[in-house]
Amino acid sequence: MIERHEVLPRVAKLTALGIGVALLATACGGSPSGGSSGGSSSSAAAGGISCPAPSSAGGPQASAGATTVAPADVPKSSTTSPTPLKIGSLLPQTGALAFLGPPEIAGVNLAIKQINDAGGVLGQQVQAIHRDSGDTTTDIATQSVTNLLGQGVGAIVGAASSGVSQTVINQVTGAGTVLFSPANTSPVFSTWPAHGLYWRTAPSDVLQGRVLGNYMASCGAQTLGMLVLNDAYGTGLRDNVKKAFESAGGKVVDQELFNEGDSQFSSQVDKVVAAKPDAIAVISFDQAKQIIPLLTAKGIKPTQLFFVDGNTSDYSKDLKAGTLSGARGTIPGTFAKDDFKAQLKTIDPSLKDYNYAGESWDAVNLIALASEEAKSTKGTDIAKHLQDITHGTENCSDFATCVTLIRQGKSIHYFGKSGPISFAANGDPTEAYIGLYKFDDNNVPQPISEEYGKLS
Repeated sequence: MIERHEVLPRVAKLTALGIGVALLATACGGSPSGGSSGGSSSSAAAGGISCPAPSSAGGPQASAGATTVAPADVPKSSTTSPTPLKIGSLLPQTGALAFLGPPEIAGVNLAIKQINDAGGVLGQQVQAIHRDSGDTTTDIATQSVTNLLGQGVGAIVGAASSGVSQTVINQVTGAGTVLFSPANTSPVFSTWPAHGLYWRTAPSDVLQGRVLGNYMASCGAQTLGMLVLNDAYGTGLRDNVKKAFESAGGKVVDQELFNEGDSQFSSQVDKVVAAKPDAIAVISFDQAKQIIPLLTAKGIKPTQLFFVDGNTSDYSKDLKAGTLSGARGTIPGTFAKDDFKAQLKTIDPSLKDYNYAGESWDAVNLIALASEEAKSTKGTDIAKHLQDITHGTENCSDFATCVTLIRQGKSIHYFGKSGPISFAANGDPTEAYIGLYKFDDNNVPQPISEEYGKLS
C-alpha cells in the first residue's frame, strides 16, 4: 500500500488531469495489493512499486440487447456500382512490427467476409488486396502502395507503424485514395495536410501517454527512466508520457533514444539504470525482446517495467518464465471479447495476440459503410462520409445492421469493436479507451482495466 500522506498531494494533480483518478483512489483507500509502503525513491527502486487494484473508468458501451439484422435479411442496395469496392491492406508481414500483422490482417479479412456475407457494397462483393508494409528500415511500403494504387483500390488499411505511414501518406492521399490506419497513434497526423483522406481508429498518443503517465504515478513511482524508439511514434508517445507523469508530480530522470534497425542497447540501458528510477517505460516495438533481459540482468524488477502498445505482447516463447511477472502495459482500445476472438480464430487459428484486430475490423466496416452512403467506391467520395457515419442518430455496431439503416435512409452512429468512434474533421477519434494489462508468470499480458478518455 502507498501511504495516504505520501499520495494525497498527487491525487489533486491527477484529479486536475481528469483521467486515472479511479485507479489512484483505489490505491489510497482500497484493499492491499501486496506491496509495502514506499516513501523514498530508493526504496521503490529496490523493492518494486505497488500499483492499485483494477478499477475501470466508465465510458460509452455498445447497447446491450440492441436489435441487429442478420446478413440474409439485409435489403438490396438501390445502387449498383459499376466497379467493386477494392480495399488494400498495408500491414506488417515483416520487420519490427511483424507481430502486429496477424491480428490486424485477421480483423480485415473477418470484416470483408462478414460484409460479403451480407451482400457486399453497392451490389458488388468487396475485394481485399494484401501487401506488406515492412518497417522504416526498408522501402517495402512504398513499393506496396504503388502496387495497390495500380490495382485501383479506393482505400488502404494501414500502416501499423506511424513512421511507415509518414513515408507513404502523401503518395496515397495524393492519388485521391483513403489511407485508414488501425494503429497509428503519433500526434503528427492530427495536423497532417492529407486533404481529408487520412483517418484512424486508434487514438492519438496524447491519450495513451496521459493514461500511462498517470498510471505510473498512481503506482507510487516518483522518478521515471525511459527507453525510446527514435521515430514519430516513439518520441510522440514519450513526450505525452513525460508531460502526464510530471504533471502528476513525478520527475523524468533519464531518457535514452535508439533507432529502428539498432541491435545493441546496452549503453542506453546502462544509463537509464544508473539514474536509479522508480519505474522504467520501454517505448519500442520488438526491440523489447533484447532490452528486457538487459534490464533484468541489472537488477530491475518486472514490477518496475511499463510497456506500450508497440511491445505489450506475448513473450512466453521469448523469455524465461516469470521474467515479466507483474510488469504492466497499455494498448489503445477495449479488450477483445471472447466472441470476437472466436470469430478471428476462424480466420487465423494460430492467433495469440489481438492487438489492433478490433481497430482493423472497424476500419474496413467504416470504409464499406461510407462507400454505401456515398453511393461510390472512389476514395474521395468515401472520405466525405466517414465523419457522418460516426455522428448519426441510429446506433449500430456491425455491417449488416448499419448498412440496413443506411439503405432505409437513416443516419447512423457506428460503435466498433475497438470502442466508441466519433471522428473529428481531421480523421482523429475524439474518444477512446486505453486498456491496461498486467503480465502473468508466463510473460503473457492479461487485461486488468480500461480507461476512457476524450480528445479535443
